[in-house]
Amino acid sequence: MTAGSRGDVAPYTGLGHRLALSGHEVTLVTHARFAPLVAGSGVRFHGLPVDPLAELESPRGRGLHRSASEAGKLIRLAGMARRVVGRMTEDLITAARDSEVLLLSASLAPLGHTIAEGLRLPSMGVYLQPIAGTREFAPPVLGGGSWGPAVNRVAGDGVCLATEHIFTGALPGVRRRLGLPAVRAGATLRTRERRLWPVHHGFSPLVVPRPRDWRAGLTVSGYWWPYDAASQLPDSVRDFIDSGQPPVYVGLGSATVPDAGRLSARLVAALRRAGLRGVIQRGWGGLTADGDDMLAIGDVPHALLFPRMAAVVHHAGAGTTAAGLRAGVPAVPVPVQFDAGFWSARLVALGVAPDVVPLRRLTVQALASALVRATREPVYRERARSLGARIRAEDGAAPVLAALDRLGD
Repeated sequence: MTAGSRGDVAPYTGLGHRLALSGHEVTLVTHARFAPLVAGSGVRFHGLPVDPLAELESPRGRGLHRSASEAGKLIRLAGMARRVVGRMTEDLITAARDSEVLLLSASLAPLGHTIAEGLRLPSMGVYLQPIAGTREFAPPVLGGGSWGPAVNRVAGDGVCLATEHIFTGALPGVRRRLGLPAVRAGATLRTRERRLWPVHHGFSPLVVPRPRDWRAGLTVSGYWWPYDAASQLPDSVRDFIDSGQPPVYVGLGSATVPDAGRLSARLVAALRRAGLRGVIQRGWGGLTADGDDMLAIGDVPHALLFPRMAAVVHHAGAGTTAAGLRAGVPAVPVPVQFDAGFWSARLVALGVAPDVVPLRRLTVQALASALVRATREPVYRERARSLGARIRAEDGAAPVLAALDRLGD
């Protein structure tokens, strides 16, 4: 069970496919618009009624762009989520009644865990970001960094508690319906922590080592790669790549922007100033490009596209960051919001990105300079190749499979 944008869904198609190959019957429960992602994977699908793109394009969604701070954006997003979560509870309960185990993303864990408790089902978390508080870094959803060990931990715990409050409107009715007693806000979080509720994290320990002060039951498993049945690039994309020097990918994934035309012009100008060709993915932001040296594309699997790029310029979402690392190519992160700042900083610290170019401060010169360094200084390519090979050797699904076997004992 997961909710959010494409990046909050795609990794579970690969994890689900791997579980299905091992003999499990798997259903992905998420927004109906993502049903095509499981086609051919052996994973069933149960659609939720909320359309995340429609929410982002609504007046409330566009309001995210008016928030100057990560905290402000998070407050607005929490408000949006609080308004729509009640519309999903019926389908979540229905899907759970047909299940024996619930695997829950961070975005639905408080509600999903309550449903599992009411239906007496085992459950565990499958998270894409490091959510639990730690002294080692500030909350990723607030941009990461460090505010000092003590403040990092307090802020992380506070974000976890604030996430629980998103569900305060929906949980009382769910608890009554499933015969559970009423509890105070935050009590379900304390219950999960006290019982050492297991959570597997779908990122590599090479990218984010497991924090030393995390409680037992929190595991960094390794990446879960999106399922993809395509075996080759579309002809138009392959022909463009083969027509010259390797181009640079530019895309913002599921992030929306207030002025796609203006931003697209800056991105293309930066590529040309750096002497580079570009493959521009339209994404939910509606980026555009024209000219013989630029190719605008729709959805193309990153696993096929990225290895043929000279570098990747992206919004530093967890999934796109992972795809770039897997491909072994340098990156120029352009963080937009939430955990993007955290992943951007990791790319720089790992030596696979020369610098961070935040979207709010993006200029043609800043992006062009970062692109020149990423594509012409060999150190970034060498580090990216080395790290990519090590990440590709990991098996992030194996710990989840083992945990499922233990739940069934």
